[in-house]
Amino acid sequence: MIWGITLILLSIIAVPSLILAKKPNAKELLEKVEPYQGWIGLVFCFWGVWGIITALLNLGWLTSAPIWWITLLAGNIVSAALGFMLGSGLINKLFLGKNEAAQAKAEELRAKIAPKQGKLGILGLIVGAWMIVASFMFAVV
Repeated sequence: MIWGITLILLSIIAVPSLILAKKPNAKELLEKVEPYQGWIGLVFCFWGVWGIITALLNLGWLTSAPIWWITLLAGNIVSAALGFMLGSGLINKLFLGKNEAAQAKAEELRAKIAPKQGKLGILGLIVGAWMIVASFMFAVV
């Protein structure tokens, strides 16, 4: 159940990017939210990767609880992807701060993925809600 709740919280953070991408002053607003979004994104990216590893380590659940295993894997893939998207700005600042060419390319990439972030956030809300329901119906843990 905690996986679903955290995925919903992460998705709520990601969905405003879809709205902000349509506003003319979106860049300024995204820059204000970026420091918090970045750290949250990095944490959830690692959380999602850990969940993917957990699902793969518990591959035996595929025979005893296949719906739960697929739900766990799907939720953590979405969590890792959303976390990576939200954390991309922080990654640019921490690792690409001195290389202006790489930073410009990263900003271009970020502009391309911003609309997808909102759609993935909506998917995260749906998958997170299903994870909560599935945790009561199919949970092995």
